[in-house]
Amino acid sequence: MSVVVTRRLPDAVEARLADLFDADLRRDDAPMGRGELLEAVGRADVLVPTITDRIDAGLLARAGDRLKLIAHYGAGVDNVDVQTARQRGILVSNTPGVTTEDTADMAMGLMLAVTRRIPQGLALMQKGAWQGWAPTANLGGRMSGRRIGILGMGRIGGAVARRARAFGMQVHYHNRTRHRAEIERALEATYHASLDRMLARVDVVSINCPHTPATFHLLNARRIALLKPSAVVVNTSRGEVIDEAALARALEQGRLAGAGLDVFEHGTAVNPRLRELSNVVLLPHMGSATTEGRLEMGEKVIANIAAFAGGQRPPDQVVTGTF
Repeated sequence: MSVVVTRRLPDAVEARLADLFDADLRRDDAPMGRGELLEAVGRADVLVPTITDRIDAGLLARAGDRLKLIAHYGAGVDNVDVQTARQRGILVSNTPGVTTEDTADMAMGLMLAVTRRIPQGLALMQKGAWQGWAPTANLGGRMSGRRIGILGMGRIGGAVARRARAFGMQVHYHNRTRHRAEIERALEATYHASLDRMLARVDVVSINCPHTPATFHLLNARRIALLKPSAVVVNTSRGEVIDEAALARALEQGRLAGAGLDVFEHGTAVNPRLRELSNVVLLPHMGSATTEGRLEMGEKVIANIAAFAGGQRPPDQVVTGTF
């Protein structure tokens, strides 16, 4: 069975893949170009892509008869046309649950960084410009008592809620479906059927929903205008959920207090207006970047391939195009 891997993976994961399968490993730690992907899907029994690979209908149409499994290295599969894959008899698997705690940690880290002005303090120290403590210097805001509005309270959103409660925050959430009463009681969470009403009430917005046609620009200019001028927006999910230009305008005009972003609407092409703002913390998609998480993702990929090779259903088979 030919297993083609599109990106460099942790050494331990690559060693296991090479030991168990006929693995074609990526030597260059850069995304495959379109031509390379076309060549890969034409010769692979199993393709192991990552979020940087666009596995669309056009690519799948060029796949040979050999390709039978796309064992995605990651939880989100919005870069894979799952429906077309299924129509062509190609299974898709992912690595759910692995990045939950890591991403929730990063969401809280961004909230703290923006609210307590940690990057400004760090810059002051690195420049050697600190002149000592002063009563009015480097003032941020208190986390305790703030209302957090969680947009999408699945695995990661729930983990964010648990952390927010530990910080003394009041948890509010908007979801496609309301959670059971016992879950709401455990998290002391208030459900809002109306996203607009939730946004108008909260002090922090944490975006934890996937990118789908229904969530594209879910936080658009109209909804951003509903937020308090003192509110903070944090996104560790998918950049396309926010209208980035509208967010930049609101921040520039003082209609929002700040933002912490780990993902961006146009990938690495980050809006330069955001980079110029002192009340914005930008990170290079680090939400799931822990050694433990990356190794666990690899273990799930291997388990999915091994099950498929043994004639069984991959334990993490994807049936829809979301996560």
